[in-house]
Amino acid sequence: MSYVKSALLDEKGFVILDPYDQAADSPEWTDLEFVDWKSSGVTRFAPLASAFGEIEVNGFWNHTPPRTDKDGVWIDSQVAKAPHLTDRAKEPGANIGRCRVIELQPNVYSDTLYNLHQDDNNRLNPDGSGWIVRGFFNLSDDAESFMTLREDRFDPTNEVRIALPAGAQIIVDTQRFWHAVWHKGPEPRYCLITSWESGPQLDTYIEKYHGTNVHENPPLAPEVIRAAEADVQRRLAERAAALASRGETDEGAIDPEA
Repeated sequence: MSYVKSALLDEKGFVILDPYDQAADSPEWTDLEFVDWKSSGVTRFAPLASAFGEIEVNGFWNHTPPRTDKDGVWIDSQVAKAPHLTDRAKEPGANIGRCRVIELQPNVYSDTLYNLHQDDNNRLNPDGSGWIVRGFFNLSDDAESFMTLREDRFDPTNEVRIALPAGAQIIVDTQRFWHAVWHKGPEPRYCLITSWESGPQLDTYIEKYHGTNVHENPPLAPEVIRAAEADVQRRLAERAAALASRGETDEGAIDPEA
């Protein structure tokens, strides 16, 4: 199938925008209503836009009628508490699907690798329309934490690690990348996540904020990577054995938000 994609995103799958002055804004996310929802780690979500304007974060394809991750309905009670976050999500002018704040509890590197997953943003997306990507605006100051991306789930040589200080702004093709956040803590991490449709509006926004995919990973000792990889393989083997004992088959990692 053929979709409209942003050239810079299509090249490497991610774009880093100019940092935002997060300190200039009040922490609106502290007033939002959060719901429990399993994602990559111990998480809760505070939706700003959902399938029908309700405080829930399920995939749009799990509703009636099912549809792709577009045309989200803003939740009045949440938007009233977070007008600046809402404005930031709307700024590109692109079609928005789900929009929510994630709360992620601290984890370790091996947890991150175990939780790597690909999203299913473009399920039911019509041929010829814009490819759905996700914007990540880090709200809390987590400079020692990293957005972790891999095109091959089990290949550490292709890993991309992007630091997440307050105001970090990243756009990622999360259907292309296996991704999760390595959040070192000690406090929960908060991030605004918005599903955007690729097209001219998003391209203009990326250009406005000097989007780049030039990036150099922070160093990580090879022995740390090897130990984490070994732990993941152990956990996967234990999971497969547990499922087999019940006569079930491990279908592999799936989008935890589906």
